[in-house]
Amino acid sequence: MSDETPDSLIPYDEIVQEALRAVVGRVLGEVQQQGSVLPGNHHFYITFKTAAPGVAIPTHLRERFPDEMTIVLQNKFWDLSVGDEGFSVGLSFNQIPAKLSIPFAAITAFVDPAVDFGLQFQAAAGDIEPPAHDDAENDVPDGSERPAAADVATADDGSNVVTVDFGRKK
Repeated sequence: MSDETPDSLIPYDEIVQEALRAVVGRVLGEVQQQGSVLPGNHHFYITFKTAAPGVAIPTHLRERFPDEMTIVLQNKFWDLSVGDEGFSVGLSFNQIPAKLSIPFAAITAFVDPAVDFGLQFQAAAGDIEPPAHDDAENDVPDGSERPAAADVATADDGSNVVTVDFGRKK
């Protein structure tokens, strides 16, 4: 009997990734159905690959965030529209309104710090390490600051973060 695990002919990692991204779609769809009003203290940090196919963001944002960007859906967002393949939303960046369209396949992280919930997804580019970038600066009300990413949720802090990272044999 061999100690090596055989290569799977079923793409389990892709199936799980797709299912978890559907969770993001369902959550955003429920918010859309409630008139784009987040219940209670819920708010979302959504990180996505800006160069992924289907991502539509203003040129100035793509130049500032050439690889990855995090947006916050909390108080100031509008026109949330959720479809089968992705969502679009209006946000303000430095007092400049912008419309973003993001396919679910481009999302790399989804966090709701109000309930200590988060999902992390494999990047489509494999093991490529993204370059460092500035945090998103979409408007936060009352001059309050959003928590740093490390303060939101990590897989090692006992929170409800689900991290899916399947290693592939080469």
